[in-house]
Formats: sequence, structure tokens, C-alpha cells
Amino acid sequence: MSKKWIIYGANGYTGTLMAREAQSRGLTPFLAGRSKQKLLPLAQSLNLEIIEFDLEDRSRLNKIIADFDLVLHSAGPFIHTFEPMLQACLGGGTHYLDITGEIPVFEGCFAHDKEAQEKNIAIIPGVGFDVVPTDCLAVYTAKKVKNPTDLEIAFSTSSSASRGTAKTMVEHLRFGVQIRRDGKIEKLSSGKQARRIRFSDKERHVLPISWGDVATAYRSTGIKNITTYTSFPSRFINHYRWVEPITRGMFSLASTRRLAQKWADKNVTGPDAKTRERAQSHVWCAVSNAAGETAEAWLETVEAYKFTAIAAINSVESVLNNEIRGTLTPAQAFGENCVLRVDGSRFLDAIG
Repeated sequence: MSKKWIIYGANGYTGTLMAREAQSRGLTPFLAGRSKQKLLPLAQSLNLEIIEFDLEDRSRLNKIIADFDLVLHSAGPFIHTFEPMLQACLGGGTHYLDITGEIPVFEGCFAHDKEAQEKNIAIIPGVGFDVVPTDCLAVYTAKKVKNPTDLEIAFSTSSSASRGTAKTMVEHLRFGVQIRRDGKIEKLSSGKQARRIRFSDKERHVLPISWGDVATAYRSTGIKNITTYTSFPSRFINHYRWVEPITRGMFSLASTRRLAQKWADKNVTGPDAKTRERAQSHVWCAVSNAAGETAEAWLETVEAYKFTAIAAINSVESVLNNEIRGTLTPAQAFGENCVLRVDGSRFLDAIG
């Protein structure tokens, strides 16, 4: 692959994993971010080049991005960073990929579909664990029922969050839980719909959360009613029913979010290498239609951050080697079987 591309935010936890994955395949991305000093150790270890720039310097940003074929954006929370990078990509005719799971970011990207097609570029947000496994399973399951109207999807992963993921969660707690009803995004009090779901390995307690599939599965499947869940310990669910409204109110304050972000910077590191190799992730999906017909399917795959590194670089290679244009979900861009390109992934139509 001779085309030039960038990993922006390469010195972060997930950015580092993606850079290592790319280098292991013989690829040579430029490692980019705000601090040359922070990028240098990784660049030297991988023998890759560095570009230092800040997203707030729009003039320099636009000039740099126009010189590249693709950006893999990994500097979150994306609600604060996607717009300047996306605008630079649109202006420079540069493909835009990111690893967001944030509903407002997906919706913002889809608003630029026409412009992306006119510029002859691909805009594909969510090419990591957010949301490749869930997007692909949603499409896979939706095909089992004629004219599906409702979709529920849940995931469970046994590894901890990275610093970037924790900071993104802090930013979005104030918005509450978002679902889709009759094609429109609505808010839901998460503590009111706790339930148990049978994953392929065991049954787990889950709560509704705001996950990217509220935006992406709507485009991938056309289903207008979507709820997304993730697993939590039962003791957490019992308490969260009461503290969720208080938590949402607290995190609506900028001062609370700043304190939480600082805490995450000092205390959150992400799963270690042993955990990434050992842990697994499980996804469940159910669809139904107006006639009462239902279908379920399951997906098993590797640890979430390991998955992201592999899937994101798979996506880069696919975009640079194929004619993919417009704003698309991962399943739209690469097909629902793209998840199976990550070793250790498999669909299940039934479980014991």
C-alpha cells in the first residue's frame, strides 16, 4: 500500500495498539497528535514518522490533511474532536475513519453523506469495537425476519475501559440514555429497564445504554425502533436505579466533568496485554416485526481493544484498496461478514 495515511491520537492507548497492528502488517502510517514528545517513543520503537499538529489550528490542520489519502482518527472524546478533523478531510478530499461510539458523532457524520459522495471520499465512523461487532450482528439478525420493526442489541466484555473511553463516558453521562423510537432518537431512564439476557456463554444482567447502533443500525437495517444494552453486575443495577438521575444531573455541570476527567487521566490505564489476549466479548441481538415474528443471533469475538486495533486497520486497508464513497456504517461499507475477518469471531444462530 503506497498511499499516505495518518493515525491521529497515536500516542493514546488505542492509537498505540492500532499503530503496532499497522506496523506488524508492514504498513507505514504517519503518527500524529498534539505532542511530538509524547509521540516520539512510539515512533522510534516502530520506525514510523511523526507529524505534530493541534486540531484547533485549523489552517495548519487543513494544509496537513490535504496531503494525505486517509485519516484514522483516534483522539476522543470525539464529540469535541470529530468536526474539525472531518471538515479538514472534506476540504482536502481525504477519507475519514474513526473509532467513536458516540451517537452525536455518528449523526454528525451522516449529515455529510452527500458532500462525501461529491468529494469522492469515504466517511466511516465507528470502525472499532464501537460499532463493528454490533453493526454486523444487527444486519445479520435483521435478515432473519421479514420487515423487522424492532431491534435490541447487547454486548458484554470482560476487560476494563481505557483512559479515553472513561473520559468519553464522563462527557456523555449528562445526556442520559438514548434509544430510537419510530425513527427518532429519544431519551430513556436507564434504571427503569434492567433485564437479564442470555449471551452465548451465560446469562447476564444488562441496562440500556447510549451506544452507536442507535445511529448506525438504523442506517444499516432500516429498523426504526432500537435499544442497546450492556452488562453490569447485579449489585450495580440495583443501586443505579436510584442514583442514575442524580448522576446525570451532577455530570451536567462542567466542573464535575473536569474533575472526573482529571481523575481518569491519573487513575485509568486500560487492560494490560494479558487481559487483551485472554478476555472475550459477547454480543446478542434480537429482532421482531409487526406480525410477532422474532429472531435472535449471537456473536463471539476477542477482547474489545484487541478487536478495535485489528478491525480499524482492516478498515483502512479496505478503504485504500477499494472504491468506497459516502458516509457509511462499517457493515454498509464492508458487509456484515467483515467482523469475521477478526480471528476468533463467529456468528451463532442457536446456543445450548
